[in-house]
Amino acid sequence: MDLEPRLLRCFLAVADELHFGRAAARLYISQPALSNQITKLERTLGTDLFVRTSRQVELTPAGRALREDAPLALGALNRAAERARLAGEGNAGTVRLGYAPVAGHETLGAILTAVERDSPNVTVIASQLYGAEIPGRVLTGDLDIGLALFPEPLRGVQSEPLRREPCALLLSKHHRLADIDPIPLTSLKNETLLLFPRELAPGCYDRVITACEQCGFQPRIRTFPDPPPQAMVARLRATREVGLPPTSFAFRAAAAEPGIVARKIVQPEIPAEWSILWAARAESAAIARFLQSARRCSEENGWLLFPDEMTSAEADAPSPSR
Repeated sequence: MDLEPRLLRCFLAVADELHFGRAAARLYISQPALSNQITKLERTLGTDLFVRTSRQVELTPAGRALREDAPLALGALNRAAERARLAGEGNAGTVRLGYAPVAGHETLGAILTAVERDSPNVTVIASQLYGAEIPGRVLTGDLDIGLALFPEPLRGVQSEPLRREPCALLLSKHHRLADIDPIPLTSLKNETLLLFPRELAPGCYDRVITACEQCGFQPRIRTFPDPPPQAMVARLRATREVGLPPTSFAFRAAAAEPGIVARKIVQPEIPAEWSILWAARAESAAIARFLQSARRCSEENGWLLFPDEMTSAEADAPSPSR
């Protein structure tokens, strides 16, 4: 059945006014034209909608039923049209996001807040995945956007840096190093580092190993399979092991977990770099809007500036007028 929205609007005008002349005036059409539209609608439905006499117009049972449902149908049609328009502009739609576990404490929240601010009609479905999985999931189309530390390059997947920050030491407040801040990397020579397994986060794992080797020692590493970050934090509280997550995770985790402290690592710092990933073939306007919001979030928060650059930028910023 091909039911035109225009016919329903004509019907509702007559149903509201119960007078063809007033309904025609309301619609800015002639009365004969309106009568023709109602007749066409009744033929389409195969039933009378009005009882017409020289004195009055009344709804039939079929007309009363349509009077209840027609506004819902037109409303749904208008909403669908509006969503299509917004989606075409990138202001609506769904974005499937995969993020590395330690992004959840600060980085992810800031990005999602920016997207909500810029595109409130975009729905983000966020899934926690390990860094090694994310590029492949983006390539196969299981994810629209990825957020990972040092993702492995993959043909067909584009990426760009979103945040640079140093790693920090996460350890029990009873650990021998807990009262030192900052802590030279060489102080970890005799410590056991608790890391994600290399197969889950190869970029982070390799950089920690390399930094330790450049300081003249081979680190002792302990990993355990499929570890959620919260389980790792709880383990640090109960053992003498230490963790080396990004600063944004370390200090938030320490603030939320009694018995855990976070300390800066220096001489040298161990850099961590977050990248945002998307498929090279991606054409969704919603994905483009998400990327714009993420870049703006990065710029507003100075995520790609090193600490000395951030200090310089703040010094150069114009003071507020009095």
